[in-house]
Amino acid sequence: MTDRTVSDRSPATMETPFVAIIDDDPSIRDSLVSLLRSVGLTALPFASAQDFLQYRWPDAPGCLVLDVRLPGQSGLEFQRELTGAGIHLPVVFITGHGDIPMSVTAMKAGAVEFLAKPFRDQDLIDAVHTGIERDRDRRRAVDALSDLQERFRSLTPREREVMQLVAAGQLNKQIAAELQLSEITVKVHRASVMRKMQARSLPDLVRIADKVTPNGES
Repeated sequence: MTDRTVSDRSPATMETPFVAIIDDDPSIRDSLVSLLRSVGLTALPFASAQDFLQYRWPDAPGCLVLDVRLPGQSGLEFQRELTGAGIHLPVVFITGHGDIPMSVTAMKAGAVEFLAKPFRDQDLIDAVHTGIERDRDRRRAVDALSDLQERFRSLTPREREVMQLVAAGQLNKQIAAELQLSEITVKVHRASVMRKMQARSLPDLVRIADKVTPNGES
């Protein structure tokens, strides 16, 4: 399942990070919004997890500040729900009732930080920036993989066969024998694969092949 984000991806939205805040206490929400906006971040407050899920948040690097204790569903349960739904926003937990086992569970599930109230403003700001950078890196990786997959789709079926055999370490004459082609033809296909996949070297092509065909399948 893909990320729940707006489909159009303009440079402006890609570069403007946001922070979603889920806390059922309006005074805490207001305080966090003021704090995050004071350092130039777009803060989006929500009273419940359901409100958050119904919102079409920006297609931009983001972070989620999440209260551990929410009405009807705990923050830890919601974190698992997000992961299961393919929503990969980094989570910073805040709580007035946390304990060590709870924080360990949250961190093992991928949380950026687990902050007990009252926490220092700078600690939250640092955690949020870490989350945003983590999400920015993830989005870059997703975009890079999408680009590689698009290049792979541009290959002909024969070029895909040659690419997989080259990546498996076979020599041109071995590939020619297996595919019943001449070595010259294999060299032509191989050169086309290198050009289309923008591979700078054989090791580079092997790394690309591992990403786009992890199971050796086209």
